[in-house]
Amino acid sequence: MLPAFSIVIPAFNEEPRIARTLRLTLDYLRDVSPESELIVVNDGSTDATGTITREVFSETKVATQLLENFPNRGKGAAVRSGLLAAQEPIGLFFDADLSTPLGETPKVIEPIANGNVDIAFGSRAIDRSLIGQHQPWRREQGGRVFNLLVRLATGLPFWDTQCGFKAFRLDVCRPILEAAHIDGFAFDVELLYLAQRAGLRIREIPVRWNHAEGSKVDFIHDSLRMLREVIALRKKNKRPHPERT
Repeated sequence: MLPAFSIVIPAFNEEPRIARTLRLTLDYLRDVSPESELIVVNDGSTDATGTITREVFSETKVATQLLENFPNRGKGAAVRSGLLAAQEPIGLFFDADLSTPLGETPKVIEPIANGNVDIAFGSRAIDRSLIGQHQPWRREQGGRVFNLLVRLATGLPFWDTQCGFKAFRLDVCRPILEAAHIDGFAFDVELLYLAQRAGLRIREIPVRWNHAEGSKVDFIHDSLRMLREVIALRKKNKRPHPERT
């Protein structure tokens, strides 16, 4: 059994898969951590994502929240609002496609619950043998280049900042979440960057992962935007940052 924690799922136009994802997640929580909660942040969807989420939530006894962002604000904003609304001491966010299987959850929850780290996040780069279905070649190689540029620009020592499977000890991470401002896909980098500057304990953990179709990331447009956001982070390096309490 796992201690109580909050799961946050950011959702934008996830009508085709949100019901299955929520039911699998709720079943998982019922089996391993029935006191936990599930939060969905509907990020300005124009399909039935919100309606389906309400229907599924009406069927369960697990604690749930549905937050609505309108208009669409971006994945970063959705994740932050979900984590800041969490009622449990540990918050985990992952994507609606379940690219990282639910069974990997203890890998990031237990190190925080045991007091060993403040942030634990999944990585595809440490042990690539754990990848089942790979991304298309161009996207996978682009991800490697992006993470190399992140390391060079920010000094972060991690090899996969973009895997959408991250857990936080929320009492010490709340100032980080409140200080962050990137709403796009580079928000992961910003959170890790701010956390490292604040002296938080961070661990990158290899997880199983499978590519799922339906990504909302535009390979060229979003990659360029993410790079601009990372470069802006570096320029802010000398500004005051949230301290650990």
